[in-house]
Amino acid sequence: MSASSHRLFSRQDIIGFAILAAVIFIVLPLALDSFRLNLFGKYLTYAFVAVGLVLCWGAGGILSLGQGVFFGLGGYCMAMFLKLEASTPENTAIQSTPGIPDFMDWNQITALPWWWEPFNSLLFSLIAVVMVPVMFAFIIGVAMFRRRVGGVYFAIITQAFAAILTILIIGQQGYTGGVNGITDLRTLQGWDIRTDAAKETLYYVNGVLLFACLLIAQFVRKSKLGRLLIAMRDQEDRVRFSGYDVASFKIFIFCLGAGFAGIGGAMFTLQVGFMSPTLVGIVPSIEMVIFCAVGGRLSIIGAVYGALLVNWAKTSLSESFPELWLLGLGGLFIAVVMAFPNGLAGIYAEHIAPRLAALFAKRQTPAAVPKPKPAE
Repeated sequence: MSASSHRLFSRQDIIGFAILAAVIFIVLPLALDSFRLNLFGKYLTYAFVAVGLVLCWGAGGILSLGQGVFFGLGGYCMAMFLKLEASTPENTAIQSTPGIPDFMDWNQITALPWWWEPFNSLLFSLIAVVMVPVMFAFIIGVAMFRRRVGGVYFAIITQAFAAILTILIIGQQGYTGGVNGITDLRTLQGWDIRTDAAKETLYYVNGVLLFACLLIAQFVRKSKLGRLLIAMRDQEDRVRFSGYDVASFKIFIFCLGAGFAGIGGAMFTLQVGFMSPTLVGIVPSIEMVIFCAVGGRLSIIGAVYGALLVNWAKTSLSESFPELWLLGLGGLFIAVVMAFPNGLAGIYAEHIAPRLAALFAKRQTPAAVPKPKPAE
């Protein structure tokens, strides 16, 4: 194996990261108004999930149809802190029980539940945003991977978890806000998150955190763990017979993807101002897999573009063709997957990159020096 393959960034990686940074931090803020920029900020929160899926599905062969669970758990942890901050006795003086969230008062709950109490702390909430999804993923991973459950069976089981959690959230309306979710989120440590200036700031925070996750993902892909994940995806039994603990590697990468999704969910709550069970269930989880597939399940940068493109298409089609947008979105997904199985990243790698390389090599080749004529 060449020394260049062990480098964290190849020249092509550097170019890809630089272009993505230019798109997120320069092109979109200059080209879009505040409303559209906030929409793309929301789209970026889904990119966290897509990057995690590249590691789980693309590198490790672990197809999870329940990533919405981890996205929702991270979002709810942040929403609980924001809701408690908005539910001061002064703000809730008209309630029967001031000082608790409004949906608890509507459901005749007279005291804040004990498991809500720690979310009065911002530090605890920020830790919970990552650790709650990771712990949940760890429990699922140990239960499934230690028993060598994988493939389509694992995908179906994660889908079932998404359905169960959605039903649980809706059923416990007094503690979770029910089908409406946790709404009317106003401030973060006194900072009003509802203004256009706050939305723009959160957009940039989104971008910085996303690049931090991309760097972690890049490190994993280029490390020995990344090579083992690919080997497990292609020949799991051979890796196991070589003495490696396959289940532990799978648990780790599944938990890492859950942590990324939790960060995305928390940023969604801040960017949009609410969190509801509609973002936890089966449909959003499948959409998250579509983001990854369209962008390219083998490319972390492609996954970001996939999340942006699919959500932009979803918004544009729903605005222009409110009755047909689902068919249009499905047609886009089918067309990309059928024509380009490796997604947008595959289009670049197979069609654009070779032409750019040939053009670059042609420009670098020195002009032929004419041979001197022999003396007569």
